[in-house]
Amino acid sequence: MSMNTQGRPTAPAHTGSVSASGSALLPSEPLLFEIGDHDHSGVDLPDVEINEDRLAGLRRKTPLDLPGLTEPEAMRHYVRLSRQNYSIDSGMYPLGSCTMKHNPRLNEKMARLPGFADIHPLQPVSTVQGALGLIEQLGHWLMELTNTAAVAMSPKAGAHGELCGMMAIKAAHEAKGQGHRKVVLVPESAHGTNPATAAFLGYSVKSIDANENGTVDVAAVKAALSDDVAAIMLTNPNTCGLFESQIIEIAQAVHDAGAYFYCDGANFNAIMGVVRPGDLGIDAMHINLHKTFSTPHGGGGPGSGPVVLSEALAPFAPVPFVRRNGETLEMIEHVEGGSFGRLTAFHGQMGMYVRALTYMLSHGKDGLAQAARDAVLNANYIKARLQDLFTAPFNGQPVMHEVLFDDAFLKGTGISTLDFAKAMIDEGFHPMTMYFPLVVHGAMLIEPTESESLHTLDFFIETMRELATDAKAGNAERFTAAPVRAPLRRLDETRAARQPRLKWQGDAQARQAAQ
Repeated sequence: MSMNTQGRPTAPAHTGSVSASGSALLPSEPLLFEIGDHDHSGVDLPDVEINEDRLAGLRRKTPLDLPGLTEPEAMRHYVRLSRQNYSIDSGMYPLGSCTMKHNPRLNEKMARLPGFADIHPLQPVSTVQGALGLIEQLGHWLMELTNTAAVAMSPKAGAHGELCGMMAIKAAHEAKGQGHRKVVLVPESAHGTNPATAAFLGYSVKSIDANENGTVDVAAVKAALSDDVAAIMLTNPNTCGLFESQIIEIAQAVHDAGAYFYCDGANFNAIMGVVRPGDLGIDAMHINLHKTFSTPHGGGGPGSGPVVLSEALAPFAPVPFVRRNGETLEMIEHVEGGSFGRLTAFHGQMGMYVRALTYMLSHGKDGLAQAARDAVLNANYIKARLQDLFTAPFNGQPVMHEVLFDDAFLKGTGISTLDFAKAMIDEGFHPMTMYFPLVVHGAMLIEPTESESLHTLDFFIETMRELATDAKAGNAERFTAAPVRAPLRRLDETRAARQPRLKWQGDAQARQAAQ
């Protein structure tokens, strides 16, 4: 192969943009289109003449307009972007109701083993017996932890799992000639996906108010029950961070009315290994592997939300599922019995299964229970250290895995929950969950998980105390102007939502952000 003698300019001109090489610590990172230009390339490519068009008339008619960059420019751009990305590996994530826990590197190592990472869902079943064995074992422990009779592994996320469980409930009612049941009871503190899932399946949603203690009152549930009710969808521990102490009585009332109990398992991390939901009377519950068993959290990537089912709903579980036939594992692809059918094309996300089972096996039964207890301890520690400065709407009882504050302590300061959260960014912390649950005005929901050390919690608490003290002292500008230390200042979020700019334009006026 002969040397390319075409050559290129040593220092391509960067016009109309800021050069990324001008500073090691830029407050804002330009786009690649602003760094590069269309006239040069970071690699030498020979000129090619194409005489025959093989694209059936689909050849592009406009320039590709990709920016020409050197390899160091491209590499440094993405490294700088990674430094601006907040992640669980860079700091505490106090998001309430999300359980952003540490992802152990051992899990990642196991998920990258060739026998798990390199398989394909269309391989012959005889070549993936090890993977099927792992799925079977994971499913077994999910049922053991929840005391349930069956598990559907294929749902890809929590909301997908809700759909699976509610479809099983719908199939069970139809099998009994109870298709007229078209109402689903949903507490007002529920995740928004609960009523959305019910409505998607054609149910009408009836809201159940929370009592003065932040929990669901059994009397309110009994009053809402009728022959038209198909199910209740309830989270326990609930989204206020409280354990539903009347859950067994609620479950009994629901069953007596001929309905089923769907439990949102988003907060299972608070009770895993300590309380078995099946003992409480649930019929279906999804389990977010990313929230409970440390697989990476959401973000549009591969997820997993297995659903455990009671004995009453087990016959209606979806396909595919793994079944043992002697020493061989089979993948059952065709509907049997009362199964409502196929929920998704394949069985699930293998990497999530490997990570979750690794987490289970490395902790053991006692370790899982200890993780749950530590999560509860950490949340109560934050509550105890902050309750003299912050205000809690339900302050008369211990919390579970998360602590809920409201904005009453900011009354008269001119500072909102959003302002307070923005100021946390200036202090290096990701904000907690804001304005949720909706039952509390100006909600601030904090979940430390079991991952955080006492040192980290103390640093977070001292920062929160300092912010609260400054807010009450009248230093409103610190909050209303925040963040001032982040790469981007406070955005006009209303304008950004109403006039989003989804495509970069070369003209300077068209590039104006919502800032």
